[in-house]
Amino acid sequence: MLLFVKHRYLKAVFCGLVFCASFAYPESDITGRWITIDDDGETQKSIIELTIEDGELSGRVVEILDKRQGNAPTCKKCQGANKDQPILGMLILRNFSLDNNVWEGGYILDPETGKEYRCKLELVEGKTRLKVRGYLGFAFIGRTQFWEREPSQDINLRKWPLY
Repeated sequence: MLLFVKHRYLKAVFCGLVFCASFAYPESDITGRWITIDDDGETQKSIIELTIEDGELSGRVVEILDKRQGNAPTCKKCQGANKDQPILGMLILRNFSLDNNVWEGGYILDPETGKEYRCKLELVEGKTRLKVRGYLGFAFIGRTQFWEREPSQDINLRKWPLY
């Protein structure tokens, strides 16, 4: 009888730990490399790598896919420190924090216009697409793009076997 109780207790503790662990790292699902898609819904522009440091999400251009502006385009219309700097390596997403499965409070830089917008990020369609909503002032006045997870990154980080 004691062995049965001990086994049942261990099983309950294990299930509790698994349950808690499934909520411990929801933000890690968004990290990785994302292919930006132009407003036409087809043209792949660049690859952005999203990282989290100290609970804040940021994103940097790690590859330029659309070569219409040359192999090493610069941010000609940017202001301040980004003025005339290479777009490759540029930090274009910054200061996001997670709130109810939506990354908010951050900013996105559009290197084509040099303008910075408020932004929200949300994983959609089984975490394979990223809804990117840039706006001025109010979220309902803005523009939405859908980025795709780079195929080599297309994994669901929370699908691990539960024994």
